[in-house]
Amino acid sequence: MNKKIFLFDWISFSLMIMLIIIGLVNIYSSTFNTNSSFFDFTIPVGKQFIFLNICVFFSLIILLINSKSFGKYSSIIYLISIFLLIGVLFFGKNISGATSWFSIGGLSFQPSEFAKLTTSLAVAKILSEIQTNIKKMKFLFQLSLVIIIPAVLIILQPDPGTALIFSGFFFVLFREGLSYYYLLIFSIGLIVFILTLLLDIMVIISMIFILTSLLYLVARKLNKKTSINPYLASISISIFFAFSSIYLFNNIFEQRHRDRFNIILGKEVDSKGIGYNINQSIIAIGSGGFDGKGFLQGTQTKGNFVPEQHTDFIFSTIGEEWGFSGSVTVIFIFTLLILRITQRAEKQKNKFSRIYSYSLASILSVHFFINIGMSLGLIPSIGIPLPFISYGGSSLLNFTCMMFIYFNLDTNRLN
Repeated sequence: MNKKIFLFDWISFSLMIMLIIIGLVNIYSSTFNTNSSFFDFTIPVGKQFIFLNICVFFSLIILLINSKSFGKYSSIIYLISIFLLIGVLFFGKNISGATSWFSIGGLSFQPSEFAKLTTSLAVAKILSEIQTNIKKMKFLFQLSLVIIIPAVLIILQPDPGTALIFSGFFFVLFREGLSYYYLLIFSIGLIVFILTLLLDIMVIISMIFILTSLLYLVARKLNKKTSINPYLASISISIFFAFSSIYLFNNIFEQRHRDRFNIILGKEVDSKGIGYNINQSIIAIGSGGFDGKGFLQGTQTKGNFVPEQHTDFIFSTIGEEWGFSGSVTVIFIFTLLILRITQRAEKQKNKFSRIYSYSLASILSVHFFINIGMSLGLIPSIGIPLPFISYGGSSLLNFTCMMFIYFNLDTNRLN
């Protein structure tokens, strides 16, 4: 037992606690009124304290579990999360246009948060099996399904922002030997998606035909035995993806999502104040200067100018009240935490533990990048919380559990 205390990743634990404390302080500030109290359980900061106590309970249980059990029961846990994602579509509570929550008593539970944890375990389980060869199409297809199924179910809620987080798992696949050729395919897919929002579909199809034909002619000139089949397949897949992107944008995305993309791409002028949240967030962060206005002194924050400030735009509170120095400190803590997890992952002798650790680091990275990008107006607002800092019980519980599974696996890394 004493040996495990020394093996425990106290640095990552300390960084996580720092982020949770920063979250509580800024949730309190962003929802402050003259009657506010840290221990008023009817307001967001009080509710976050309740969630934090629940997190402590689950964390202790996770630490007591045999580390080998996470891999052993990962498939069952994953299937449970899939059933929950299906169930929420029929029995869930609609909040802000998305049917993403089960409401039990006065508490709400978001299955999509739980799915990040279970998918991490499932991916680690499949990749750690001896017979798995990620370079073989059979195993790559299996892994892709494990990642894509929960993402598709979350898109149907509709919550495309949370579904986007699952793209982080593909970084894990690259770490485990997936050819960077697939990264090129992903990049091309992203370009095609953006082009479908900017250009007519016939123009895009023409571009696909011309570009692929040129690539084939060049390859043919270098090697006369070059087969045309891969290029025909590329054309078919690209056209299918283009039509799928149009369908997704027009039928799955809500109008608010479409408006945000159109404004970012310059197709629409923000005359209706659609980008109001982002604009106010930028103003709040900019007004903080270097040192910030001080705790509870943010005029944008106190005036409630930034909607959803204690959830998706919590970083704007940090920027306004703690300034550039406070913002950089938060970014530094997150960066240290992610780097620390990846560093410890490389020391893992157990493949399952290493892959899970990389999954955790990837999910944290995508959340961190998107949320900060939203707050600074670099990307559209898609409702992604800042881990450990944003208000939300499901998010806090999910990331705390994910961290403590990592702590459990990391502490037992010599086994």
